[in-house]
Amino acid sequence: MSCSEWDRRIRRASELKSLYPYASEILTFYGHIAPIQREIYRTLEAECFSQTVSFGPAEWSKQLTAFLSLPQWGPFLDAIEVHAPAPLSACARQLRGEDEAAWRQRIADFSSLDPDGFKAPQGLILWMFLQPFAEYLADHAEALPYETPSVCPRCRSKPLVGVLRPEGAGAKRSLVCSLCATEWNYRRILCPHCGEEDFHKLVIYSARAIAHVRVEACETCRAYIKTVDLSKDGRAVPIIDELATIPLNLWAAEHGYRKPRVNLLGL
Repeated sequence: MSCSEWDRRIRRASELKSLYPYASEILTFYGHIAPIQREIYRTLEAECFSQTVSFGPAEWSKQLTAFLSLPQWGPFLDAIEVHAPAPLSACARQLRGEDEAAWRQRIADFSSLDPDGFKAPQGLILWMFLQPFAEYLADHAEALPYETPSVCPRCRSKPLVGVLRPEGAGAKRSLVCSLCATEWNYRRILCPHCGEEDFHKLVIYSARAIAHVRVEACETCRAYIKTVDLSKDGRAVPIIDELATIPLNLWAAEHGYRKPRVNLLGL
């Protein structure tokens, strides 16, 4: 990936604000945060290695911590405090008062957060800050082996969104990592949360107004993930379209399904 991918996300968020007015607030917030994430990524491109590196998932946390830059933490918190919804803004003010050792410890504990931890303001802020560092590392890591794990084969984070890409007469499914944005192949008829493969227990729901995004839920574990079908809308940017399609989250919640990894909105 390069900074052009951040540009695609920012443009898509701007486009979807007019299409989905109900998501305007969160997409506007994203429009303020993503340029800062892009600048962090750009700084890493300019100052750090450009060659491919080799390290396994067990070393991911150590590698990520080594690449963090303290000077970028302050401006990031400034943007959160000014532009974020009230709970995130208040949390940013609190984090500003902590010393370096405290926030580095929070980052070290980040990977052990349970799903509810990511819904908390601190979890969301740390996640947003770490994303460009994680994506940079992923972009400079060795090629992935062909495998279909239920978690990211690079950093072992859970997937945020599924993707369907046109292939032959059908579509190929993949998953996108919630932290480093790595995309990897995944079987069509298989729950990414519990491994259920009985077709009759895997529920699909879509709404006519947003037909290119659907809920894929599992009756066995009651978990769901949203999947973006690029064969229906090739302009879609999965991470952004997942964020903007709030009615699908509401439908899933009303029917008792949970989302193991929340998005920027905490949904």
